[in-house]
Amino acid sequence: MNEQKIQNPETKVQKTPQMNDRDFINDMLTTEKYMTQGYDTALKELSHDQLYQDILAIYTETSNAQRSLYNLMFKKGWYGVEAAEAQKLQQSHQQFQGYTNQFPYSGQQLQ
Repeated sequence: MNEQKIQNPETKVQKTPQMNDRDFINDMLTTEKYMTQGYDTALKELSHDQLYQDILAIYTETSNAQRSLYNLMFKKGWYGVEAAEAQKLQQSHQQFQGYTNQFPYSGQQLQ
């Protein structure tokens, strides 16, 4: 199995019992992920239009903050991702491409 990690060179931080920059940013990223999940659930269940719009705006801000924190951690080499193998990507694409004929309305927009 070809497991390759995509990651920038790591910015070194002093390892002490106290929280360092990496610890703080990681904690903020984890919090933003948690909050985004909660807002996502709320958006799926809200019936009041104005409240939906308000929560959607907050969700968008939270999601953008999450992305910014991820980008910062990735830039500093504190966050890495596994590279996907081209063959596995192609297999997944073919698998899900076959599902499109199972969708109702054959790609037509719902009104």
